[in-house]
Amino acid sequence: MGAAEEGVEPGAQDDVGHDVEDTRDDPGQGDQEAQGADREFLSLERELSLLMRRARASSGEMARQVHPDLEPAAYGLLVCLDDSGPQRATDLAAFIGVGKATMSRQLRALEELGLVAREPDPADGRAWLIRLTPDGRTRFRTVRAARRAQYVRRLASWERTEVSELARLLGRLNASADT
Repeated sequence: MGAAEEGVEPGAQDDVGHDVEDTRDDPGQGDQEAQGADREFLSLERELSLLMRRARASSGEMARQVHPDLEPAAYGLLVCLDDSGPQRATDLAAFIGVGKATMSRQLRALEELGLVAREPDPADGRAWLIRLTPDGRTRFRTVRAARRAQYVRRLASWERTEVSELARLLGRLNASADT
């Protein structure tokens, strides 16, 4: 008997978008794990998976709003440059967690789109800094403001302290990925 016959379609999701697990090969394993000490971590995994899936889709949409030819992965570079100012390519690669070749390709594409420019590093004449161009900054900040407005609408029923706590906890989670 297949998953569809048991009522679980392959790739099915429940009514809030969570993946429905097919446990035919090991009946009851999901229930046993959920009742054990790992229940909180299973819940965390499920919620983070959903968040990341939605974030990837959102990044693609926002990247296209900045520029129709912008790769979704490059949106994070614009965030970093807007938040921190001009950066060396090696620092951007380390922050984002990609290799030099990937970073070089993404920066070249951003340059060709007119969103970033290279300038000599005043602290080291052999190095280059990457900065947002005025057009890149304007385009990015317009999209970022619209995204922030979405968060405000989506979380309107939350207390400001809850929003702050979520940001703090996500920051802590992101920092733990560096260790």
